[in-house]
Amino acid sequence: MSLETTDGATRTPPPGQPRWAARAVSTRLPDFPWDKLTSYAERARRHPDGLVDLSVGTPVDPTPEVVQAALRGAADSPGYPLTIGRADLRQACVDWLSRRFGVTGLGLDAVLPVIGSKELIASMPGHLGLGPGDTIVAPALAYPTYEVGAVLAGARCVATDSLTAVGPERVSLVWLNSPSNPTGRVLPVDHLRKVVAWCRERGALLVSDECYLECAWDGVEPVSVLHPDVCDGDHSGILAVHSLSKRSNLAGYRTAFVAGDPAVVGELLAVRKNLGLQLPGPQQVAMRAALDDDDHVAEQHARYAVRRARLREAFEGAGFRIDHSEASLYLWATRGEGCWQTVDALADLGILVAPGEFYGRAGAEHVRVAFTVTDDGVDRAVGRLRASSG
Repeated sequence: MSLETTDGATRTPPPGQPRWAARAVSTRLPDFPWDKLTSYAERARRHPDGLVDLSVGTPVDPTPEVVQAALRGAADSPGYPLTIGRADLRQACVDWLSRRFGVTGLGLDAVLPVIGSKELIASMPGHLGLGPGDTIVAPALAYPTYEVGAVLAGARCVATDSLTAVGPERVSLVWLNSPSNPTGRVLPVDHLRKVVAWCRERGALLVSDECYLECAWDGVEPVSVLHPDVCDGDHSGILAVHSLSKRSNLAGYRTAFVAGDPAVVGELLAVRKNLGLQLPGPQQVAMRAALDDDDHVAEQHARYAVRRARLREAFEGAGFRIDHSEASLYLWATRGEGCWQTVDALADLGILVAPGEFYGRAGAEHVRVAFTVTDDGVDRAVGRLRASSG
């Protein structure tokens, strides 16, 4: 038996291999990028003073006590949680967007808590019924999961920062990511307004990944796509995705939410109810506590500001140029050479960074440097960079 693949070719499962195996291969998911870093990590780990891992933006500081206390208090949770989430949690999401980012006009039916933003991003095209014949647009330099979601749905993904370059084809979904992972670039209001207008003219759903909205530096103030200055108070055809992983050190809790057009949120809810995609009850209580408390966010922001400044100075002193990086938890660094050459040289210093090509061809001469590392890790990285340039 032969199976037709996404490119029109056929593939016959080898004898004894189950039928689903050929279908799984035919989805042609990109390789998981970090697998390519394994040999560099092993070499960096052999440094006499140990590995300093600046390649992945995972939090290293404690989960705030106010959140831990809320989780402990909600530990007795024998019943199934609702997919739509607790009303008090959804209200906390609405209040947080209003208080921190001036978003107005959201009701409880416009918010849906989810099990981490990555799961939502990867599953959204399929959950909304997109597939062959649909085109999804993502930034030229982007988090790989936008492409993964398109591939899993069987849709076409176009990586570009110029919507005018897309041409006349029908676009079903446009991803924005401001502040950007990996570059830290922040899109201004005028640019966001143009994207909103383009999507509405073309009938495309606009989804803005805003997971780093509270991680801005040097006086920069990112704006949500749901802000009235961007969408004129009309959220139709627009969603924003938010995560608590970065701003509250909750990556292990898998707490996030999507907000915007109630009709689209309702479609996602209908699918997710059938799949049993429910944020656990204790995490919902902890998530509300995190959203209601701004003090721990300010404290964590201050920690990151110090680490960012020290690493930036050290990398620039070692001959690197830092581009963009006005927000997010990364430095977008280059010294005008191939990214793998940079990864290789830094591995010799016991420092691991992410090659820019993980995020698109335009990153071929950059590396992404995460400053989600302990103060001790910063000290060691700074010392090695200074020694290498001295």
